[in-house]
Amino acid sequence: MPQQAIPMMLPDLVIREVTTGVWTFSRPFGRGPLGLLPWGGRSTAIKLLNGDVWVLASTPLTEDTKATIDTLGPVKWIIAADIVHHMFLGQYKKEYPEAKVIGVEGLKEKKKKNKETLMIDGEYGVDPPETQYGFENEIKACYFSGFANKDVAFLHVASKTLIVADLLFNLPGTEQYSKTKVSPKVPIIGKLNPESGMHKRLLWTIGKDKDAMRRDAKTVSEWDFERIIMCHGDVIEAGSKRAWEEAYSKFLS
Repeated sequence: MPQQAIPMMLPDLVIREVTTGVWTFSRPFGRGPLGLLPWGGRSTAIKLLNGDVWVLASTPLTEDTKATIDTLGPVKWIIAADIVHHMFLGQYKKEYPEAKVIGVEGLKEKKKKNKETLMIDGEYGVDPPETQYGFENEIKACYFSGFANKDVAFLHVASKTLIVADLLFNLPGTEQYSKTKVSPKVPIIGKLNPESGMHKRLLWTIGKDKDAMRRDAKTVSEWDFERIIMCHGDVIEAGSKRAWEEAYSKFLS
């Protein structure tokens, strides 16, 4: 599948420095029938102490996205945080050919099936658990092998920021829809946040291996973080540890 050309700009894109050296790129993204469920999407770029840049790529690499990232430094890692957040990896790799693409178990096969020629340099769940990709001194990782989407949780130690894809939702995503006239409220569901019973049931359902989920949810709960940046929904700026423990209460009890 050929990669699409990089859009010049997207008028609905919100670019924000959440904290020093941590930037988010947020925009609308619809799920469900005809994409009518306002899920929202978000990429995250982090400048490490040596000047290298780590990017969780989950939104298009627009010209303004690239211009922002390029001010941070050279991109060395392009991250797919789970098996479904991979659509734009090729765009990033084309512009940053020296960067390593790190994904999860099954990503190579998925790209091959989609007829995409993309070099995958590492896969959580396939590589030995002790594998180091080069950013671990500053960004910790916990691979949720028991999660249906094969997600990875990341912790940027310096900013005490937890970064996840589908391990946590905080809908509605008001920031992601703030430049549109579309309501961020999810029809019928309304809210899908860490405190909601629906969120807890969802995590329990897609947490296929309960023992592995308990282990990994506990690992993350023991990390030192003060905010959570997720792909879908508003960034949690306060009470993030309590939010994680609420969402995973079925596994942590």
